[in-house]
Amino acid sequence: MKLRGVGRRYGLGGPWVLRGVDLDLPPHTVVRVEGVNGSGKSTLLRLLAGIDTPTEGSLTGRPRTAYVPERFPAALPFTATGYLLHLGRIHGLGRAAAQSAATEWLERFGITEYARTPLTRLSKGTSQKIAVAQALLAAPELLILDEAWTGLDTAARATLDGAVAERVAAGATAVFVDHDPRRLADAVGEVHRVEGTALVAVEAVREESGPRVRIEAAGPPGAVLPAHLPGAPGRETGLDSTTLTVAAVHSDALLRALLTSRPPWHIRGVAHLVPEDR
Repeated sequence: MKLRGVGRRYGLGGPWVLRGVDLDLPPHTVVRVEGVNGSGKSTLLRLLAGIDTPTEGSLTGRPRTAYVPERFPAALPFTATGYLLHLGRIHGLGRAAAQSAATEWLERFGITEYARTPLTRLSKGTSQKIAVAQALLAAPELLILDEAWTGLDTAARATLDGAVAERVAAGATAVFVDHDPRRLADAVGEVHRVEGTALVAVEAVREESGPRVRIEAAGPPGAVLPAHLPGAPGRETGLDSTTLTVAAVHSDALLRALLTSRPPWHIRGVAHLVPEDR
């Protein structure tokens, strides 16, 4: 997707929230959007999601898009599964595929017991898991997350981190806003800040804190590792194997990417590192 000279204001004479925004969203990329409260971050994400339209400028090349809003509208006449099925169909899935995807994401977020519970009776945390699940149902090419981690428990946050890594490894673009500056720090490829009405690129700084995992993998003769792997792992190439080091939150997605690549790679060893091992 590309934005050129995009501006947005509300009302004919209203002040500009954003103006002159140029932005490219390449595949295999995690993009963080920063800015103070009320700066226009959510407006930008709504433009990317197609919820809002630009007042001026152009937005082209829209891929299959999914969006998690800052506030989930829980007062809807659906059960948890009913809502996921409904959104799955909107995302273009057939009924059987939508049912399978709904079951998968309810299981991954550990909320299968609420499958038939009306949305209005769910806790805020469970509602947020449903909000995230609907965005992941149809394997979007552009995943837009507006403070999607807020309200999630630790396990669900890790599940969402892993899901973002999976989508990006598959070629998607993820754009997110979050109050935690460490969120997806090992995976972020671009950072943009809303300043005034402009969008300014800033340097991405990777966090090296937190648990990491070292994976030793070997491919068949002549095999080359994919260019984009979950978590942007560090690489050390040996005579007959490659060692990859990645933040632990991305390790499952990285292993999955190696094992499902064509041709698949053989995993020789997995080690969890302590700080002195790095």
